[in-house]
Amino acid sequence: MPIADLQQAAQKIAGFLTMLNKLGGMRLKFRITAGDGARDPQGMEGRIIYVELAGPDVPLVVQHNGELLRALETIAAQMLRLDQREQDLISFDADNFKALRAQELRLAAETAAEKVRKSGVPYAFPPMNSRERRLLHMAFRDMQGVETASSGEGQDRFLAVYPAGRTDLPVAPPMMPRTIGRR
Repeated sequence: MPIADLQQAAQKIAGFLTMLNKLGGMRLKFRITAGDGARDPQGMEGRIIYVELAGPDVPLVVQHNGELLRALETIAAQMLRLDQREQDLISFDADNFKALRAQELRLAAETAAEKVRKSGVPYAFPPMNSRERRLLHMAFRDMQGVETASSGEGQDRFLAVYPAGRTDLPVAPPMMPRTIGRR
């Protein structure tokens, strides 16, 4: 097990969040669960430490598609010196954001699958983080008539949906919206 002492790891995370509240001016409450109680009931995450955030600053944590929530997970994983492949052992959530996002991704997967089955043309989702791509891959796993593959590198990595047996078809990378002032 990559985290030898779960209680010590939870204490480190609690200290970090306490400091974030104190020095960063955040107003977050937190509850940390470690061990078997932290397991994801849906089996979507391999977590062994689960941090639930609440309080007045939760909207800041979940805005921009949960960017700060993911950043907190990354910082916690780095504090515990977890390897990149082990980062899903720690999970942060606030206002049930992750469950709602997973539901949103499942609905998007169903829509994309139907579109690909009807048109025979591959579909590319916009770039997303590895956890969300994994959720999509899992959503497609039981769908008939389509298969998925990830393409691209780094922050430009995206998931493509193909008609079953046709991953040889070309798929255009998704168009990213241009930001004002970017060229």
